[in-house]
Amino acid sequence: MIYAQTSPYPRAWTLENCIEFAKENNISINSLRLSKNSSDQDLLQAKDAKYPNLSGTVSQGLFALNGNNGLHANGAQSQSIGANSSMTLYHAGYIKNNEFSKNLLVQMADLSVQEAENNITLSITQAFLNILLAQENIISLENILKTTQTQLKQGDQFYKAGNISKLNYLQIQAQVAQDEYNLTAAQNNLRSGTVNLKQLLQLPSSYDFQIEKPDTIIVEDHLKSLQETQDQAQKQRPEVKYGELNIENSNTNLKMAQASIQPTLNVTGNISTNYSTGNGSYFNQLGNNFYMPVGLSLGIPIYNNRIYKTEIEKSKIAIEQANLDLQNTKTILNQQVEQSYINLQNALSQYDSASKQMNINQQSYDIVNAQMKLGSIDYVQLQQQRLLYIQSVQNYLQAKYTAVLNSQIYEFYAGNPITLK
Repeated sequence: MIYAQTSPYPRAWTLENCIEFAKENNISINSLRLSKNSSDQDLLQAKDAKYPNLSGTVSQGLFALNGNNGLHANGAQSQSIGANSSMTLYHAGYIKNNEFSKNLLVQMADLSVQEAENNITLSITQAFLNILLAQENIISLENILKTTQTQLKQGDQFYKAGNISKLNYLQIQAQVAQDEYNLTAAQNNLRSGTVNLKQLLQLPSSYDFQIEKPDTIIVEDHLKSLQETQDQAQKQRPEVKYGELNIENSNTNLKMAQASIQPTLNVTGNISTNYSTGNGSYFNQLGNNFYMPVGLSLGIPIYNNRIYKTEIEKSKIAIEQANLDLQNTKTILNQQVEQSYINLQNALSQYDSASKQMNINQQSYDIVNAQMKLGSIDYVQLQQQRLLYIQSVQNYLQAKYTAVLNSQIYEFYAGNPITLK
């Protein structure tokens, strides 16, 4: 027989797949989802509180008689059957407000899940882009190493022909070794970045994790206005909605605390009957002993050692604290959006400058390298231009991915999904 086993992992680890996988499988996020499920159960319980409860009792036993010979058990059996029920008719809106509060807590728990998903999204995006940066850096360093190795072959020929000194020849050899070291360090950075993303995704250590590089990575240079993005963030971000619901829930808790000092009216009733041996047939006794009282009970709080008064005052304090928390959340969010806006502006400026610098240095390096092949330029000049070119490539790659990351973060604050084009 042939069995097919479906892999729990995506076929290709794109940025979008990484984000979706983390949202579905992250342990912390799933723990928050369980908390939300618990809040759902509390809501269901609160909804049923407005209905009558019902409990039944059945008892079986023996009873003793006090006769001429004193108290003794005669073996007579007794049985009683009953059912009790009660329902709150009035409690100053406590039951309604309790249900409303539990519904708010369910919504708040869901917003906590969304906030955790947002946080893991940004972390994975940064880790994913770090891997892409490391991969491009490796490619550039490999090309540089090939060029240096070619220069070494030419230098060997020039040295044997007496066109360059032994010192210059040794300098070329040292440069090849340095380029090999740089390439190894870049490969180590790639491995570290891959492990970091694997850990964020909580994948097994033995799993061979490889990301899929997008076809193109475009640096978007158009910016939404800061005010527009801040307004959108205030309307859409889950932490702001959480704070607003927290204020609403705190006000509801105050109403519930105030209801505790109000009278409570309940309707109660029970049905019972009993049977004992020696007093007639079973069913006749059940019918004759049938008992069904129904009544109302009114509970009036008089003095409770200031327990309810304290709850009311603490509820008022909680409302003030919830307002302060929301104000602080909005302030921090605006600051985060503004900092993201500034970071993106700086990153785009650096990217533009780094791109121009790399193009100029590449052209200069190509010219000097061609002159070196002809033996018409000193090796020191070649090395100087080469170092400028290498540094410009590093600056360009760093600026490119910094701009992409900051662009994604800024758009994410505006409510747009993260995606690489």
